[in-house]
Amino acid sequence: MNAFIHDMEADIRLGDTMRRPAFTDSEGRLRRFDLVTANPMWNQDFPVSLYQSDPFGRFGRGAPPASSADWGWLQHMVASLKDGGRMAVVLDTGAVSRGSGNQGSNRERDIRRGFVEDDLIEAVVLLPENLFYNTTAPGIVLVVNRAKRRPGEILLVNAGKLFAKGRPKNYLTEDHIAKVAELYHTWTAESGLSAIVTREDAARNDYNLSPSRYVAINEKEDVVPLKEAVVLLREAEEERAEADRELARVLKALGLGDFRAED
Repeated sequence: MNAFIHDMEADIRLGDTMRRPAFTDSEGRLRRFDLVTANPMWNQDFPVSLYQSDPFGRFGRGAPPASSADWGWLQHMVASLKDGGRMAVVLDTGAVSRGSGNQGSNRERDIRRGFVEDDLIEAVVLLPENLFYNTTAPGIVLVVNRAKRRPGEILLVNAGKLFAKGRPKNYLTEDHIAKVAELYHTWTAESGLSAIVTREDAARNDYNLSPSRYVAINEKEDVVPLKEAVVLLREAEEERAEADRELARVLKALGLGDFRAED
């Protein structure tokens, strides 16, 4: 639709990108590009087995939870990016914060850590609420650069207040877009708008890359949106089920296969 609306020349192929990528070379490998942009469906469901049996080797940083494919899409896109390539992806805000602060392992947080440690993430821009037609939730733009201008640093922009009221949806004016672009191109930390963090800063915050954590624009306490809360609940249920399966395997090995814990 974007290609049609903006009169762009495009090679569009119907298919199933996650299971059967259409853009491959003559040897069946993923084609790689200089630039990648995308707005994949947020928190899409895919079975974990899909990631674990991938013939293209896209998910080396880990399998995301079945309840949210956000970091599956990011890994697919990075695998489709040339050395020195750049990409920008619109995702749910929870993609850059879910799992941080958990005492144990967390699939999304662990994949995010891999991206940070590999110095792939260049910037995260938090967008205002009520921009998108299928949700009122704010999104983020996550920028990946295989040849970062400032190695070891990440620019975080909180653009949550940069919008004009519209009916039925809010929108960004040209001035708002220019301001975010200026912060990115000049790599500027500006009070109430942006911050520059290091990989060490990200590690200290357990790889939470939400701009609102580093750039305060008001005193209102953040509330987890309902859709994100549902994803967190489903992910916790998946982790509990996996823990139950592992416990059953251990108990079976000990000859206690029919053991049941009681209060």
